Amino acid sequence: MKIVFFGSPEAALPSLKSLLAAGHSVSLVITQPDKPAGRGKALTPCPVKRFALEKKLLLLQPEKIRKAPEVVERLALLQPEIQIVVAYGQIIPADIIYLPRRRTLNVHFSLLPKYRGASPVAWSILSGETRSGVTIIELNEKMDEGDILAQTETDIRAEENARELESRLAVLGARLLLSTLDRLETGTRRPQDHSLATYAPKLKKDDGHLDWSLAAEEVGRRVRAFTPWPSAFSRLQERRLKILEGRGLAGPEPPQPAGTVLAVNRAGITVQCGQGSYLIARLQPENGKPMSGYEFSLGARLRNGLRFEF
Repeated sequence: MKIVFFGSPEAALPSLKSLLAAGHSVSLVITQPDKPAGRGKALTPCPVKRFALEKKLLLLQPEKIRKAPEVVERLALLQPEIQIVVAYGQIIPADIIYLPRRRTLNVHFSLLPKYRGASPVAWSILSGETRSGVTIIELNEKMDEGDILAQTETDIRAEENARELESRLAVLGARLLLSTLDRLETGTRRPQDHSLATYAPKLKKDDGHLDWSLAAEEVGRRVRAFTPWPSAFSRLQERRLKILEGRGLAGPEPPQPAGTVLAVNRAGITVQCGQGSYLIARLQPENGKPMSGYEFSLGARLRNGLRFEF
């Protein structure tokens, strides 16, 4: 099948690789422009671009696809049978969506109509869901509202963070995409029940700022949901710390103000929450490397009674 593929991050790669391995012809890859990254802010290609260059696939990187008539002209010349969108990162206009004979399919990492939007994996974890999944829809001009062609579910594992869950969903999505394409002519579709819709807006950098007055379970969900981005963070002794890994601990009514360091030992740093406490097992100081909570405590000379800012 002659395909144009839209995608950008690591999570889009399993679908692109699976299409090629199954013998489909990917005539063009459309991905995000290179973006500044690292301390030097050097322009860096996204994972899909790197893979496309490696495989010598034709590539376009429009700055804003809604204002790029040259993309429509290129697609009209190519005449793809179908277009596949996986975590592309821009809103695709109607004149592109409806161009192919078999329209445009989207691989979305949630059980639609729940968690429409840019950050479905993070919001599934934030909301305390125990199950997630992948939905294949026929894209239309409204955000994630197209008819459902296929759907598969999976449990969200205990202590699984957003990076880990998204990686699993990306593999499940690639398998589901291939089976959907195989039965495109004979498969059924169903409209979404819009009354059940929930939304997963794009995350902002400041969303990662931890509020220790929340229950320990909620703090834990935020640490997992915001890994790898924007990362949960807090400040201690005027140092900004990314909280990478830990777990909530049950406890009685707070004996100390929220944010207070209750214990420092080889297991990590235990911090008082609004209800229960949270054990920081791994963290990363600003401009530093990831390390265990205990390793950090030795260098920072932490002691009980110090308090995280929030």
